[in-house]
Amino acid sequence: MRAVAVSSSIDTLAELVERLGGVPLHRIRFRPSPGTATEEDVLRVEEQESRLCELVEGVLVEKPMGFRESLLASALIQHLREFVTAGNLGLVTGEGGMMRLFAGLVRIPDVAFVSWARLPDGQVPDMPIPRLVPDLAIEVLRGSNTAAEMRGKRQEYFAAGVTLVWMVEPEERRVIVFTGPDQGVTYAASDVLEGGTVLPGFSLAVADLFAELDRRPS
Repeated sequence: MRAVAVSSSIDTLAELVERLGGVPLHRIRFRPSPGTATEEDVLRVEEQESRLCELVEGVLVEKPMGFRESLLASALIQHLREFVTAGNLGLVTGEGGMMRLFAGLVRIPDVAFVSWARLPDGQVPDMPIPRLVPDLAIEVLRGSNTAAEMRGKRQEYFAAGVTLVWMVEPEERRVIVFTGPDQGVTYAASDVLEGGTVLPGFSLAVADLFAELDRRPS
C-alpha cells in the first residue's frame, strides 16, 4: 500500500503535532518515519506489539486504551448488537474494527454500526482493513484525547459519509451526539440516547450505560 505523505507545508515536529490535533508525543510513532507509514505498518504493530494505531497522512498515531473505556464500549456493543441483530440491520464492530475512510486514512472507532447497504455485496469483509464507512461511529474518550484531535476525527467521519457520531465522556458521564462536525447535543444521566434515522427505535438510558462503572459484587 502506497504511503500518503504528510503535507509538504509541514516543516517542524510542532507543526506535525498541531496537524494531528495536539496529541501527546508518546502516541506518535517514530518508526516508521512520520510520512512513510502504510496500512501494512498498522497491521504489523498490532500483530507484533498488540497496539492499535490509526493511520493519518502516513503517520502512525497510537489509539489510547483503558479498562473503563473498554468496559463502556463493550456495554454499547451489547446494547447495539441486540437491537441490530433482532432486526438484521447490519453489523456492529468493536475496538479493533479498523476502517479505511479514505486513501491513507485508517480510523478505529471504539464501536461502529454498519448497515447492510454499506457493506460490499452485503457480506462481512474478509480483509483486515476494509474500505468502509459506518453509519454510526462511537468514540469513548480517554485522558490523552484532545479536543482538537476529536474535532478532526468528526470532520473526517462526516466527510467520509458517516451519519451519526457519539462521543462518550466517562469522566463527565455524558454522551455528545453529533449530526455534523460541530452540531452536537449533550445527553446527561437523566437523558435517553436514541438511534435517530440511523437506528430508528433504538434507545438507551445514559444512566444505564454509565451504571457499568458502578457495578459491585452482590
